[in-house]
Amino acid sequence: MSNRKHHERTRAQESSNAIERMYITMRHLFNRGFYKPMGVSGETLRQALLLLRPEIYGSIGDEKAELEGLLYVIDRLPMGIEECMFINLTSDEGYLNSHFKPIIPSKRRRNCYRIDAEQMNIEITRGRSEIYDILTHLTFLFVESHKISKRVVINESGATTRDWMKLEKAVLLNKELSQEEREVAITHTANILGRTFNELMTVYNQFAIENQPERFLHIIYWLGKLAIEEQTTNNKRTVTFSPMLRERIGHHIHGEIWSDNIKDILFKEGLLERPIHIISANMHSVMNTLFAPNALKALVAKEDIFRVYEAISKKENEQLRSKVNKEALQRGMIYVKDTSGTNIDVQIFDTSKIDVSKIDIPVTSSYIVENKPVILVMDYAFGEQAYETIDELLKPFKVKGKNVHLNVESISIMGKAGILQGGKGDIMIPSAHIFEGTADNYPFENELKKEDLENQGVNVYDGAMITVLGTSLQNKDILKFFHNSTWKVIGLEMEGAHYQKAIQAASKVRGSIGKDVKVRYAYYASDNPLETGATLASGGLGTSGVKPTYLITRKILEQIFN
Repeated sequence: MSNRKHHERTRAQESSNAIERMYITMRHLFNRGFYKPMGVSGETLRQALLLLRPEIYGSIGDEKAELEGLLYVIDRLPMGIEECMFINLTSDEGYLNSHFKPIIPSKRRRNCYRIDAEQMNIEITRGRSEIYDILTHLTFLFVESHKISKRVVINESGATTRDWMKLEKAVLLNKELSQEEREVAITHTANILGRTFNELMTVYNQFAIENQPERFLHIIYWLGKLAIEEQTTNNKRTVTFSPMLRERIGHHIHGEIWSDNIKDILFKEGLLERPIHIISANMHSVMNTLFAPNALKALVAKEDIFRVYEAISKKENEQLRSKVNKEALQRGMIYVKDTSGTNIDVQIFDTSKIDVSKIDIPVTSSYIVENKPVILVMDYAFGEQAYETIDELLKPFKVKGKNVHLNVESISIMGKAGILQGGKGDIMIPSAHIFEGTADNYPFENELKKEDLENQGVNVYDGAMITVLGTSLQNKDILKFFHNSTWKVIGLEMEGAHYQKAIQAASKVRGSIGKDVKVRYAYYASDNPLETGATLASGGLGTSGVKPTYLITRKILEQIFN
């Protein structure tokens, strides 16, 4: 008997292999310039996605339609994409100056343009991660559309079921339906999707928008209609990549314009040679932490500060937000709206203009008074874009032919991540970033420690985190492997390794910034992909994200000020 182990491939290994195949395939299709998602060229992508069955796409492998996954994807793609036979990914090619109105998906900041009844152009300015994101979502969408056509086409000549004809009739009325009409249409649609009437009623209003209350029926009808056409006429939907996009991708074009613009503003304001603290976060938490105590004195006097933050973040409290914003602008905040295409806005805070006695964060040292540091807050990057933006930002700036090195003292990254132990709203403090699909790892000395954030009513975990190629591709088997293996991964996100790679290069290899630059990383959990019903597709954080966001923000500012 051989004492060699008999190797069975585990589901985690198969999944890992499927992800790798997807990325290689997407790169190949990108280089080729076009492909048909439901044709031979898209087959590898479809098979890999069906083998993976990522948590976010729920029942993609079943015969019945996946509703939560559909909502997740539709929120991240432009309105009306379900009607388009041709989807063209382009770089920034001047459509903003045309008559085309930009369509911006509700959950992803990107400009899209409906060229005509059949074509949608999607502008890619945030690098490869954005292309992967879109192609994965489109693959899901088209797989779902073929489930519909399989259920409604009766014979080879393209005859359809009665349910389909009734749905078509309801959609083509093109008006808001009465309750009775709507419920009849939903009954037929439930049959088509292999779902219950109740399941459809539950999600129906989540798809609706103001000028299209029956949007759910509309989406199902158009997905099915184009899939039926593909099946009966062999006229397939096509995804193309513009020549300009293929030429520009990976060349940091947008990142360079973005960073030059910021350094130019710092130079003009006389801030370029001051100590700089970079924070990658959202566009509200630093500003609110610094200026809400003074701008909203009356409210802060009678409410817990975290309740105040919660009130500011509620949609209906526009008035509170504008008060804080006004105070910030009067106290030296410079707001830089992005025009480069990176979709990353920036706020610059000159601490010499801030009255630190009016901030409710302890400031004990004379550091602020003597050094007058500058805090530069940049909005979230997306995946690989994190490398491009930080890499460009840390490069020296040319002033009158001379290189001026930025005096960057710290870089703090606060973001959202999936957690593998714990739940929504918990905090993760990484000690290293591991890059998915490789053994590349980036350990670092994190200035933020677990004990800094403990005993505040939020659970805190520390350990290694994995930077994934796309959050929408992970399934339970892979995640369990990361969590239970000797990597002992506590969470997953998309930017950490990219940020750290750029910081290390600038500080340790290129010498663009000091070797002793301090780094801080902290993430709050947007979901737990290991828990059914707690994935990103189950909806946002709501106000449960407020406390961890501000706990992290306050701790970062406290460390900068002291």
